[in-house]
Amino acid sequence: MPLSSPAPRRKVHTRRVTCEGFRRDDGNLDIEGRITDVKTYDVPNEFRGGIPAGEPIHDMWIRLTVDDALTILNVEAVTDAGPFSICPNITVNFQRLKGIRIGPGWRRKVLSALGGAEGCTHLVELLWPMATTAYQTLYGESSRKRRESGAEEPKRDGPPPLLNSCHAFGESSPVVKRIWPEFYKEPA
Repeated sequence: MPLSSPAPRRKVHTRRVTCEGFRRDDGNLDIEGRITDVKTYDVPNEFRGGIPAGEPIHDMWIRLTVDDALTILNVEAVTDAGPFSICPNITVNFQRLKGIRIGPGWRRKVLSALGGAEGCTHLVELLWPMATTAYQTLYGESSRKRRESGAEEPKRDGPPPLLNSCHAFGESSPVVKRIWPEFYKEPA
């Protein structure tokens, strides 16, 4: 169901964030992200001689190569378009992500390495949905392979990591009652 009909309006800005996950032939994963910002009007800009309506103000890419533990093995960051001529110069700093694991503390680690003047706001923002894409790529692929091979779900100690992570996985939800009955709790 789409959103309700809006009040009369005109489009001013479009931000597109695209994230994709790939399984490489060497067994690792590539997680690619792209962010673009486009205005519907000409933007004065002394560094680019003006930015015409429809031309990206920002057009930036990141590729993270990760292993199955979601540890970053390689990073490529590119700024094809930015508002200032020095914007592409900061992409080299994204090499600081090598060796960091996508998982608990991810945001803190990224901001420690690339926060403020040490990074680019837009490229750093792109890393948040890329982390989710990495999880979706790895765990979706793992589940698919298990289903295709007929293997059982791996045994775990304690509650599933997704328990209480959202409304559907809340310990009193019908979803939890069906898929993890041992962790289900009757609503209060």
